[in-house]
Amino acid sequence: MSPWYALLVALVGVERLAELFVARRNARWSMERGGVLYGTGHYPWMVALHTGLLAGCLLEAALADRPFVPALGWPMLALVVAAQALRWWCVTSLGRQWNTQVIVVPGLPLVTRGPYRFGWLRHPNYVAVAVEGAALPLVHSAWLTALAFTLLNVPLMVVRLRCENAALATAAPRSAPAPASETTP
Repeated sequence: MSPWYALLVALVGVERLAELFVARRNARWSMERGGVLYGTGHYPWMVALHTGLLAGCLLEAALADRPFVPALGWPMLALVVAAQALRWWCVTSLGRQWNTQVIVVPGLPLVTRGPYRFGWLRHPNYVAVAVEGAALPLVHSAWLTALAFTLLNVPLMVVRLRCENAALATAAPRSAPAPASETTP
């Protein structure tokens, strides 16, 4: 296994820790405003799957002596970077409403900026998760890890999306822009 691949996986791990820091801060903010937490039963499974992804990347690349194949590795690295960019676009667009857990603050409207302005893509962060879960292992040909993550992520995402959609149905309606007459003096 290439040392730079171990560094890449470690950097993704650091990114996950940054997510948890932001999520905890946002959870505190949400709960102080009456936030309601949904779907706690599936959350530990998500944490385990994402931790397993990082461990699997390193273990498979090292123990199975998976090579770096440039024709596969470079495009997969580009997808990993794109997934991170999409993920943090989601985080910054949702602001205090973003979390790794499903928390809805009563009265707050659904966010309609950033990638959430596209009505056809309701959960862009999960696109980032799916792309990263397949691409990160494939940077170093760890196809078993990519396959295992993808297969385990599908049923977990079904549960998560049902939970999140039900929670979001309790949120305030999307905020509409004010008519022009209300925005000018």
